[in-house]
Amino acid sequence: MAFAWKAAGLTYNRYIAVASRVVRRSLKEDKRIAAERRGESELRFAKWENGKQGDIKNLAQANRAAAAELAAKASS
Repeated sequence: MAFAWKAAGLTYNRYIAVASRVVRRSLKEDKRIAAERRGESELRFAKWENGKQGDIKNLAQANRAAAAELAAKASS
């Protein structure tokens, strides 16, 4: 028997993210705010070219910029 999250087409990491968000949202206000803060993460990356590190960028901001660029290309 397959797991329900697998049958729904989710990866395990995505399933855990959804479950965590549901639990955090079900908490009372004071506990919820503290739990949401713990749930945030900030990832950064840098592109390396010719053995040299490029600018360090925030992953969330880079994803938003790439999505906006893709949407702009699709609409034109």
